[in-house]
Amino acid sequence: MPETPAFELGTDGPTAILVGIDDTVTASRAASYAAGLARRQGARLITVFVSPTTTLGAATPAAATVIVAENEAHEAIARELRERVERSSAEWGIDAAFIVAYGDAYHEIKRVADETRADAIVVGASAKAGHRLVGSLAVRLVRAGKWPVTVVP
Repeated sequence: MPETPAFELGTDGPTAILVGIDDTVTASRAASYAAGLARRQGARLITVFVSPTTTLGAATPAAATVIVAENEAHEAIARELRERVERSSAEWGIDAAFIVAYGDAYHEIKRVADETRADAIVVGASAKAGHRLVGSLAVRLVRAGKWPVTVVP
């Protein structure tokens, strides 16, 4: 009798889908797509909002005021996104978690995906022109080669 192969992420369809969200239109579309996929697959949805970090160490008093204002704005965005995720997951009947991470979006999404054993990632397409030269978050995640990555326009 053949031996049963060891468990491998993503081979039986996703059981945990990670979606990167923020306050952009493409991220909202990605969240909707991921929620629908999670509902249809009976998968857990892991939503991640990554807030960029800034250091106050070398900041002048004026710069420190700007940094504090930016941090407060990011906290307000996180609160609004958390409320949306909680409301939508209850309406759709899906198991969803909301995680706030701080730092670089690529590294934090990658870290959370590893920690939560996500077996699929969904992100919105970048609208920034510079990403065509440097590489978008989605391209970097695809190059990591650890998960299927869906990019929602």
